[in-house]
Amino acid sequence: MRKLVLLVCMVSAMTLVIGPTVTDSTARAGVIPSWESQSGQLGFFPISNEISVYQNYDDTGEDRGRTLQIVSINAFRFFTDFSFEFTADINWKYSYADPFDQSLGMNNRDHYIELSLVKPVTGMFSLNVQRVIATFEDESINQFGFRLSF
Repeated sequence: MRKLVLLVCMVSAMTLVIGPTVTDSTARAGVIPSWESQSGQLGFFPISNEISVYQNYDDTGEDRGRTLQIVSINAFRFFTDFSFEFTADINWKYSYADPFDQSLGMNNRDHYIELSLVKPVTGMFSLNVQRVIATFEDESINQFGFRLSF
């Protein structure tokens, strides 16, 4: 998480430092500006940045707490194109402390976070490296895979 904060700070600082030499435009679907260096070798292009809040209920109508969801998908160029995807679900009173013994009550807070780096290979095919961090796993999980976009 600290590395993500550092990345966001570095991109913000680059925008301030390089600002006069880039072409600013407003993202189509939001307020985060995209930018590209005059050489075309560096750039930042927001795709989707969303925050959602949910009240959760199970199928029987029982209260299953609340969820704050953050989704941030942005493309960037550092000599070649990549996209960085951040998804986080932060839940309060959502999951049971022990799903097999519900008398133990609910967890006060749990979370699920995905950090993904995606390298497009063709228009439909990409390589994906992903890190999953979750309270229901003892250790973080690294995933390496292929993505087909259509």
